[in-house]
Amino acid sequence: MYQAVIDVPFGRVGIRTSHGATDFDPMQPEVLKEVIYLLPTAALRTPQTPLAQRTAQQIERYLERPVNAFDLPLDVVGTAFQQRVWQAISEIPCGTVRTYGQLARLIGSAPRAVGQACGSNYFPLLIPCHRVVSSSGIGGFAHHGADGYFRDIKRWLLTHEGVRY
Repeated sequence: MYQAVIDVPFGRVGIRTSHGATDFDPMQPEVLKEVIYLLPTAALRTPQTPLAQRTAQQIERYLERPVNAFDLPLDVVGTAFQQRVWQAISEIPCGTVRTYGQLARLIGSAPRAVGQACGSNYFPLLIPCHRVVSSSGIGGFAHHGADGYFRDIKRWLLTHEGVRY
């Protein structure tokens, strides 16, 4: 299922790649398909492909120093609208937050639609949706609105970047 599952301070992160060349196109390079937050009980898996290894290394660098940028080949996923939201999120600097409303005004949309696109992000950390918050607080995370594990991840990431929520 995952080409790597790595241990991080807030739990585990699963890394899924395309496995490189496919039967349809043997020249297709390996791309990152998904990065996902997993429970701390998920079984660890050492990186099985070069891209999974590179992704794990870049996540570890981010965890050491959050200003480190990610440079990984991402699969083209999501709707055109989601891609617009994710591009806007990618431009939020480390240590900074924007509200769903601010992002919505920037791209000409509604806050709720921005929130839905944030929750559908295939590449959290790489596309830092944790930097998008509610105008009245921290907001939801990964389609989980109530307090709990995923909101704790969002708090941890913001704190790691120097933002208190």
